[in-house]
Amino acid sequence: PTFFSVMSNRFSDIELREEEGIPTEQFLESCYAIVPVLDKLGPTVFAPVKMDFVGNIKKINQKFITNKEEFDTLQKIVLHEVSAGVAQVRNSATEALLWLKRGLKFLKGFLTEVKNGEKNIQTAL
Repeated sequence: PTFFSVMSNRFSDIELREEEGIPTEQFLESCYAIVPVLDKLGPTVFAPVKMDFVGNIKKINQKFITNKEEFDTLQKIVLHEVSAGVAQVRNSATEALLWLKRGLKFLKGFLTEVKNGEKNIQTAL
């Protein structure tokens, strides 16, 4: 077993809702489950990545907990912020989601490089 195979909350386990999209709570739980990986990869090298990652998770969670029923999917959060005219405001949940997505893509790319045999962290980064 690997860290990823025994994770309690995996992205692959999230069930998309046909018309509504990605469930916020399950998505955030899966994001939080990734955080220990950053510590294992290098607490110094990945410290800024971890801070950014966790900060963005918290921003989305802050929006979610203001109304868990209304914001039960990520799409509902984004649509709400777009209609309120705050989606592009600094520290909005929408901006945090954008940066979190970029962080996840970065991490996936890095782990893919390592999986493919890259031994040099700087090169993999």
